[in-house]
Order: sequence, then structure tokens, then C-alpha cells
Amino acid sequence: MERCGAVVSCVFAVILVLQLGLTPIMAQQEQQIGIAGKEVILSCKAINNQKDGTCTWKYKYKEVSSTIISFSKAQVFKGKAPMTHRSELNSNSKKLKVSDLSLDDAGIYTCACYSPVVSISLHVFKLTISSNGHFLTNEDLELTLMQNSSHSQPHLSIKLFNINNNIVTTEILQEEAPQKYILKLKQLKAIDSGTWMCHVYSNSPSINQNISFDVKVLGFEEERLEIVYTTVGNTAILSWHLNFRKIKWKEGFTGKLNWEPQGNTAIHELLNFSVTTHQELHKTKKSNHIWFEISEGKTDGTMDVKIPKVQLNHSGQYKCQLEINGRRTESVRALVVMQVTAIPAGPLSRGGKMTLLCQVSGPLPSNAHLLWERVNGTQMEMKKSKQHEAKVEVNVSAPGLWNCHLVEDNNKKISLNYTVETGKKDGTSKTILAGKEDMSVSTPDV
Repeated sequence: MERCGAVVSCVFAVILVLQLGLTPIMAQQEQQIGIAGKEVILSCKAINNQKDGTCTWKYKYKEVSSTIISFSKAQVFKGKAPMTHRSELNSNSKKLKVSDLSLDDAGIYTCACYSPVVSISLHVFKLTISSNGHFLTNEDLELTLMQNSSHSQPHLSIKLFNINNNIVTTEILQEEAPQKYILKLKQLKAIDSGTWMCHVYSNSPSINQNISFDVKVLGFEEERLEIVYTTVGNTAILSWHLNFRKIKWKEGFTGKLNWEPQGNTAIHELLNFSVTTHQELHKTKKSNHIWFEISEGKTDGTMDVKIPKVQLNHSGQYKCQLEINGRRTESVRALVVMQVTAIPAGPLSRGGKMTLLCQVSGPLPSNAHLLWERVNGTQMEMKKSKQHEAKVEVNVSAPGLWNCHLVEDNNKKISLNYTVETGKKDGTSKTILAGKEDMSVSTPDV
């Protein structure tokens, strides 16, 4: 009876010793994240400081296993795993570097250098940006996030952070989740150019990963409609500041400047331009209109058009348009011209009357109006235009100085004065814009 007990104890002891002996060579699995298109370095942590033995890295996905690379002091053997040609082994640390990751590289990687065997579960994410991250203003961004691993894919929480590290609200499509998520962001602006961040989170398995990506939005530094106010005979300069140099846009593109006269549906192409891959801007005048000039010599990406002596019929919308691969965006400058005339023309006769007419070249927005006032005059001598009307008249029976103001949101955008005189001299007019003889620019809320 004692002998049997001894035998059982011996067997138990042998089994226990075998279990304890096997424990060190069983794989210890950890998880690592990889990003498609990037590289990942997998560490073979326990190498026992022995440099003469053989180390083998293997890859397994589902039930298929293959050798990536095997290293010994004598030679390096490369296997037939899908990523073998993109893999390098550090002979000292035994770390495996896999370059240009793809979704298909997800799986179990094992490193057998001695004991214990190291096992790493590689979870790969692939982030794809529509238009390769290159957009025109007001275009939509579509971001596709895909994942792959040797285990079942977890459902993900995804947040998008803009260049100012602020969370951006997006539409998330999850019809193919958890393998694939699509995020949509509408109407990008030029100020959105820069490095964005996609944050991916999962509780089980534990994933807390940031994936950065670049966005370039080609357009204009001033995207809203600008209204340029001036008067007949003055010089007007219309400017567009293109941002292609600021965002280091590497692709070539073309553009043109169209003029749509006020009250006329005809469109005139004034000039076209092209930008090379070396960021050189070339302009070509296309129109036979001789009243405007192209500013040359600027290297900051500015497009300037100069009108030396503005006339009422030069008013309208000037549209600078950019085009690349059939996609277009544009920025508009509206030129509004003011003119003052007297009816009848000439000096005021004794006992006579005169009508002063102040008009601008086009309908005014609801927040703007024209106002006649006599300098040092009374409240009764003021005359305001009706809403949306582009002209105002005042009857004059005595000499004096009159001012016509274009008022927008209680701000005088431009003024033109007219001196009514008696005798042989004609009345004279002079422009005053925001306290000086120049143009005035306004950006309305549109």
C-alpha cells in the first residue's frame, strides 16, 4: 500500500515537473497596433543574451502559418510569408521591422529565439482620405477607416480633431461596421488646411490610438463675398489672395477671371492663369477690354486687377475661379460705383432750382441706403433712399456743399460731395471714402 502511494506520488511529481518545464516555452501573447502604409517594429523581448542561436519569426493568420525570416550566426533565411520582402531583422535585438503595412498583414507574429516564445497579435488600421487629402474650398471630405486582426474586430468609437485640436462633428456611416467606418465632413474651408487627427478607441480589446493625416484645401484666404466701393473717375484695385504657396500645394492647376456686368447676363473672360508644380503663377490677358490692367511681379500668390479710371459701366461681379481635374471653386468681388450729377448741369441761376442725383451701380442690400445731407444744414434738408433703391434725389434752391453717403449698418462706406455754386462756375464734386480719397471694401454677411 505504501509502495502504491509512493508510485502515485512519483507520477504526480513527474507530471508536475513536466508542466513546470513546459511553461517557459509556451507563447506569451501581447497586442500591438499598426497603421497601413507605415512601419511597425515587433520586439522579441526574451533572448537570454545569447547571440549564437537561431531566431525565427513566423506569421499566422487564421490557420495558415508561414516563416517570415530565420536568423543564425551563419546565415539569414527568408521565408514565404506575404510580408517577407518588406521585413528586416535586427541581428542584435532580434526585432522585426515590417514596412509599408497593409490590412492583410494583421495576424499573429511569433518570435522563437530561445524560451519563452513571444507571440504578438498585430491589429492593423487603414485610414483613407478622399481626393488623396487634396481639396478645393467647399468640397466634402470623406474618411474611411478599416481594421483587421486575427480575432473578431471590435466596435470602435471614433472622433475627429481639426488643426486646432477641436472635435469636429461628422456624419458616421456604419453599415459595414465593425470592419469599415465612413466619416463625412461637409464644405471644407481654406483655413482647414493642416494636420488632423483621427482618434480610435475600444474598451475590449483595449485600443486607444491616434492616426494623423494631412488636409490641403486650395482656395482663397478671403472666401466670403467682398464688396468694393468706389466712385466714378477713381482707381479701383480688386485682389484675390490664393493660398497655394501657404499650404505648399504641389499639383498644377489653372484659373480665370470672369466679369459679369451689372444688369447684364453676358460673361466676359478678362484673363486666365496657370500655376505650375513649382508654384509659378503665369497670367494671360484674354479680353480686348483695355480699361483694366494686370499687376505683375508679385510672388506671394496674389491676383490683382487694376481699373485706373472707373466708370459706372465697370461695375458688376468679378469672379476668380480655380480649376483642377474638372473641379472648380471661385471667389467673388462686387464692384459698386457711385456717381453724382446735377440736373440741369451748370451753376444755379438766380431764383432757380436744381436736382442733385446720387446713384450707385446696382441694387443695395437691405442693410444699406443712400443719404443726401447738406453740410451745416438742418435735419429737414436730409434725404434718404428707399429700401433697395440705388438712387436718391434732392432738390436744391441755394448754393452750398452737399454730401451723398452710402451707409451700410450705420457705417459710411463711401461719400461723394457736390458743391452747388451760382454764377459762371459749374458745380464740382469730390470723393471721400472712410475719411480719405480711396476705395472702401466691405464683407457682407452672406
